[in-house]
Amino acid sequence: MQDGAGSEFWQDMARAFGGALIFAFPLLMTMEMWWLGLYLARYKLALFVIALLPVLVGLSYYAGFRHTFDFKEDVIDALVAFVVGVAMAALFLTLFGVIKTGMSPDAIVGNVILLAAPASMGAILASKQLGQLQNNARALQQARYAGELFIMMAGALLLAFNVAPTEAIILIAYKMTAWHALALIVVTLTVMHVIVYTAGFRGQRQTPEGATFWRMFRHFTVVGYAIGGLVSLYVLWTFEHLSGCGLLAAVQTVVVTAFPAGVGAAVSRLVL
Repeated sequence: MQDGAGSEFWQDMARAFGGALIFAFPLLMTMEMWWLGLYLARYKLALFVIALLPVLVGLSYYAGFRHTFDFKEDVIDALVAFVVGVAMAALFLTLFGVIKTGMSPDAIVGNVILLAAPASMGAILASKQLGQLQNNARALQQARYAGELFIMMAGALLLAFNVAPTEAIILIAYKMTAWHALALIVVTLTVMHVIVYTAGFRGQRQTPEGATFWRMFRHFTVVGYAIGGLVSLYVLWTFEHLSGCGLLAAVQTVVVTAFPAGVGAAVSRLVL
């Protein structure tokens, strides 16, 4: 490996590690995540990792920490990002005293793998957010409708994952009435549309010529909210927050989680 290539590789790794830490550090200090790592059903944890890897591959294609040229490289970068996430989670959970000598391997793996999910997404997005290069910008600019939906799903997953493990989600849903839930849906849709098309943020989307407000609202805002709702449902199921809930309580919990998920879906179209 030439000196220049070696230097660039380690710079990419440092940037990926930094991105992993920035995206995951709130959860590193969230005690609910430590508990979940201990008792979460292992088949749900395995399913989550299996579902996460294609997301990482897609993010590598659209906004990876280095420029890639084919599917194989995207897969390799996704796996590298996951390993970086595992390493970062293991290091800081050990520093925080969450992982201790004498813990069972199952408990250690549960804690580390669960936190490696947001960390690995941060590692993948590190170059776009922290670096000077606009990696894979052409792929992102040329993303068609399906690509935009994928980007929204990734953003929804990232923000939903940051709040769904907490007991606050359950408490908020418990305090809400059905009218509160309906109002939150309206507010979430409004915020999502304003963020993407109205507020004037950097990267804000321009409404295509000839496209009406209602067309854009249906095709992106409403669909993005539906994606956020489905992501919320899956994450809440994974974290056992829907176990034993009645239908109304489950719906309200999904609506609460869909607020950050929907915002994440909208913001992802600006920052990626």
